[in-house]
Amino acid sequence: MTVKRSAYMAFALLGVIWGSNFIFMKWAVAWITPGQVVLLRVMFGFAPLLIYALMRGALHWRDVRHAPHFLVMALLATALYYYAFAQGAALLPSSVAGMLSGAIPLFTFLAALFFLREERLNRSTVLGIALGFVGVLLIAKPWEAGQTGFDARGVGYMVLGSLSVGVSFVYARLFITRLHLTPLALSTYQTGVALVVIALFTDLHGIEHILQDGRAVAGVVLGLGLLGTGVAYMLYYFIVERLGAVAASGVTYLPPIVALGVGVLLVHEPVRMLDLTAVAAILIGVYVLQRGRAASAASA
Repeated sequence: MTVKRSAYMAFALLGVIWGSNFIFMKWAVAWITPGQVVLLRVMFGFAPLLIYALMRGALHWRDVRHAPHFLVMALLATALYYYAFAQGAALLPSSVAGMLSGAIPLFTFLAALFFLREERLNRSTVLGIALGFVGVLLIAKPWEAGQTGFDARGVGYMVLGSLSVGVSFVYARLFITRLHLTPLALSTYQTGVALVVIALFTDLHGIEHILQDGRAVAGVVLGLGLLGTGVAYMLYYFIVERLGAVAASGVTYLPPIVALGVGVLLVHEPVRMLDLTAVAAILIGVYVLQRGRAASAASA
């Protein structure tokens, strides 16, 4: 198997892993709180990362001086991000939560627009943002509030999670890249600090209830923890190394489609043509936005 082919296989696997996370969260929040789901997810995701990082000799005591940056990234890109998505999955069908996750690149660009001077608006980026948010509105359907529309709180949590991870990308560009640490070290520090913070603020009362459902336990430990956090980080950085960051960012197109397929085909969640139109608007909006950014960068 060629190196490039293995990278594309990793690309597809990562999309499937991230896209299936939403049904695992849905199963888990039926038994424990979203905060407890996040705690277990990060704990079982941190373990393989730590082992792998120690095997590779990626961790060093001198990196402690960067602890404030690790804390910010732990809050933005792990704790708040995971918690908001878990809350969203608790209030929405897993397929809908997954479709809304496709808007992450839109919020990343908006955060970059405010904090990074090199980002610029042009017709394509404006059109992409508009299409993306039309898709979000079509899913939220605020005009059907209290009738057949989805829970607005769930949509709000998904937007909050997307915004949080979007801001984390900007923070990483401003402050993390200059630290010259390996991606494996950064992800291990970030996840480890997040685990400590989450453990301090999570009420453990009733967390044992998840043991009543083997499917939920497997979803949290294997689906969200080992695969969705630990293995996913390693796959992502493998793709970045083999295909480059631009190609790796394309993986954001896959999870909404996978989540929709899992929700509709495997657990028979209802979906309407309007929902399919919404996810298409989000993904097309992201594509147009990225094309606009590329054109802006080329003309700079």
